[in-house]
Amino acid sequence: MAVGIFDSGLGGLTVLDAVAKRLPELPLVYFADSAHAPYGVRTPDDIYNLTTAATERLFDAGCDLVILACNTASAAALRRMQEGWIPSDKRVLGVFVPLIEALTERQWGDNSPPREVAVKHVALFATPATVSSRAFQRELAFRAIGVDVEAQACGGVVDAIEDGDMILAEALVRSHVDALKRKMPTPGAAVLGCTHYPLMHDAFQDALGAEVKVFSQAELVAESLADYLDRHPKMLGAGKESAYLTTGDPARVSSRATQFLRRQITFEAA
Repeated sequence: MAVGIFDSGLGGLTVLDAVAKRLPELPLVYFADSAHAPYGVRTPDDIYNLTTAATERLFDAGCDLVILACNTASAAALRRMQEGWIPSDKRVLGVFVPLIEALTERQWGDNSPPREVAVKHVALFATPATVSSRAFQRELAFRAIGVDVEAQACGGVVDAIEDGDMILAEALVRSHVDALKRKMPTPGAAVLGCTHYPLMHDAFQDALGAEVKVFSQAELVAESLADYLDRHPKMLGAGKESAYLTTGDPARVSSRATQFLRRQITFEAA
């Protein structure tokens, strides 16, 4: 009954950790496409091809439901996958929708027409590929009207986090927040549109100011998954063992992941 969680690198471990805490009995198979990370600077076709290959590997591991715990893949590949690639007995979910539902104070699966919401000015911090896709704005428009979104492409942050250089990552966060504020001086809310960014939550919050509500994804996705599985129990796949798979060097990725989550994580070759 395993569920697959995919990311281009280690950022999706923030989602895995939250899901494991919310659903402790659920086996999880994590796939890190470390050999091709980061995705945020790749073309849409590249992202689509890499994401479908990784998702296929998770299907093979007994996961009927796969979460794209990678905003870049969710933004650049998911809609195309849903339009003709995903088998009818499988499901692939992205990480944008739970975030937008929380931002717009809508219940999971609320398909009513878009309406005005309290927050009017939203800062979006994401990878260059996510920003250029405008997927966040598209999904938001299905649910809310009258919301101004200013997006900031945060080049370099994912690489710094993957390399374990948190000093550089914090400096980059502050630089990107400064750039955003020059375009939108007083955002009402900020969205951390990358699963790596929760590790920098405090840096974003400090740079933005205490009055800005910062939304990040891990716990929101975990709650949405629990709700989804409660309503669709048949989507629990046949897999019964948790595993960590990577296209990169397993020893190096294991070391980074252990630092990332501050507990022992052992990856094997995908």
